[in-house]
Amino acid sequence: MRIGLFDSGIGGLTVLAEFIKKYPNCEYIYYGDTANLPYGTKSKEELSVLADKIIKFLISKKIDLIVIACGTISSNLYSEIKDKYNVKIIDILTPTINYITQNKLNNIGIMATPMTVKSQFFEKKLVNVTSIACPKLVPLIECGEFTDELKQAVKAYLQKLKGCDYIILGCTHYPLIIPIIQKYSTIPFINMGKCLVDTINVNSKSTLHIELYFSKLTSEIITNVSKIIKENKEIYERKV
Repeated sequence: MRIGLFDSGIGGLTVLAEFIKKYPNCEYIYYGDTANLPYGTKSKEELSVLADKIIKFLISKKIDLIVIACGTISSNLYSEIKDKYNVKIIDILTPTINYITQNKLNNIGIMATPMTVKSQFFEKKLVNVTSIACPKLVPLIECGEFTDELKQAVKAYLQKLKGCDYIILGCTHYPLIIPIIQKYSTIPFINMGKCLVDTINVNSKSTLHIELYFSKLTSEIITNVSKIIKENKEIYERKV
């Protein structure tokens, strides 16, 4: 089975890593739009154009399933694009909503991008939710280093969620900074990638094959990718 995933940058690789862990017998094609990140501050119109190009590129790779490994695209566009193309498309947010509902979790804090917060996606599906926009995080995470600026930003955002019982990492970049999150908060967090992988059933007899495409490829990106995806992989620069 060929599975395509995409995100604004390296964040969606956290979702890919969860897939590889559970389904190591698939072919994976990933697209990270590093030339246009962050997505979290772009307009819905801009996001629509970018997502359309990436989805068409993944379709050209003859994939069987597309995973929107991006909270911003999922919250703002999924309802519009899920039936637009001749391929099954799933989003990253719905499985997390289902997980929270099924386990009757309450008093949820959400760390997400400004556009995800603006969409009110979680507020429309859940009760007793506190959402905070974290615009500084994605650009800082993409640098690949746990800088003091990143640590202070995380600490400040977490302060706003002190009274919550659970925290959703509402952007797929955020699992990359779990050590920082755990340093400044003891509140249990929810990893959307794990929620997604735990709720789907993939039947594949393929040999593991990983192709990673980025709209802008640098030595820093290659280094960061290798920290997330340990398996053998092919990495390319490709604008769509």
